[in-house]
Amino acid sequence: MKSIQVIIMFLLLALFLLMVNQLINKDAPATTTNGDSFEGIFQETETHNVKKHFVTTRSTQSERMISDNEFVITRANAVTRAVQLTEPSVVSINVIKTQIVRRSMNPFDNPFFGFFDYRPYRREVQSIGSGIIYRSDGYILTNSHVVEGATQIKVILNDARQYDAQITGIDSVLDIAVLKIDEDNLPAARLGSSSDLMLGETTIAIGNPYAFLIKDSKPSVSVGVVSAVNRNFSHDTGGKIYQGMIQTDAAINPGNSGGPLINILGDVIGINSFIFSESGGSIGLGFAIPIDRSVRIANEIIKFGRRREIWFGFKIQDLNPMIASYLNLNDLNGVIVSVVDDNSPAAKAGLKRGDIIKRINQHVVNNTNNAEVAIAGISVGDDIAINVLRGTQVLTINFTAVEFNP
Repeated sequence: MKSIQVIIMFLLLALFLLMVNQLINKDAPATTTNGDSFEGIFQETETHNVKKHFVTTRSTQSERMISDNEFVITRANAVTRAVQLTEPSVVSINVIKTQIVRRSMNPFDNPFFGFFDYRPYRREVQSIGSGIIYRSDGYILTNSHVVEGATQIKVILNDARQYDAQITGIDSVLDIAVLKIDEDNLPAARLGSSSDLMLGETTIAIGNPYAFLIKDSKPSVSVGVVSAVNRNFSHDTGGKIYQGMIQTDAAINPGNSGGPLINILGDVIGINSFIFSESGGSIGLGFAIPIDRSVRIANEIIKFGRRREIWFGFKIQDLNPMIASYLNLNDLNGVIVSVVDDNSPAAKAGLKRGDIIKRINQHVVNNTNNAEVAIAGISVGDDIAINVLRGTQVLTINFTAVEFNP
């Protein structure tokens, strides 16, 4: 009988200790194996009758350390870190342009009854775009179409500071412009390379077009991938030539032109330029100028105040069936040299009238459009290699690009 009582007493004591332990652990935070506090708690919510579990923290910080292995629970990821690196260097560009338009008059008020019922007048038009801080001493990189024809340019920085900007120089054909503001110690963008892009790698398009309009200097962000590289365009682009463009499905919305396209490391790999769209909004076909070319153009503009014109010293035209038949050509691929200037670099290198150009540097030339794209990115001092067909001979004409001095 006594043994039974002892057993019952032990059981009651054990139960009492268990209850005390539960009461103690109820209010204490969970701990890791090394004793560090883990304040994360699991909550359960119900949305559309689907139960979801998530971790919340009692800390205002975005991260919590759980163990010495640095396991982190956070909403931050590679994309947010890349944006944080680049965000301070993204600017908003507000432009005032003067346009000449024709206003229609009431024909009953016109003594000529409509023959001269359009009267030209000037009006100011406001447009917006984006850009990046190219150098810490106040140079801004953007698209030329953002600032061409501007009578006033205002740049708004990420910290809401505003500056009047001047155009240092423009390459209207390749759509690059360099602006200058009177400020030093600016957060310049970290420039990467566009020479080793991988199809499918993450891209982030950043722009800040509405800082002036909505009084918010923080940029907008969209995410996609590198869809394709080396896309070339020249027709129907307002006289501009877009060579070796980066294609991305990251949304490049109106006003984001001139802003940076960055990779997952936060390095600028391109300058957002235009989209293909029937509606005017993004449909996943956006294009950016490779940063390697943009840097070359920007450096030349900053050094010389302009993009120096190249003297090629020859003219070309497309082949047609009559020319092809006369020269016994098998196809119409290529362009024919129609004029070679005396004492020009091309003439000195041996290029002759009647030569059929098949390739310029690494670009295949099947027509004059291809030739325009091929020469668009050539700068003073670059080596030029032209592959030509002369009769039955295949020749390579080599010379160095020199500046045109009229």
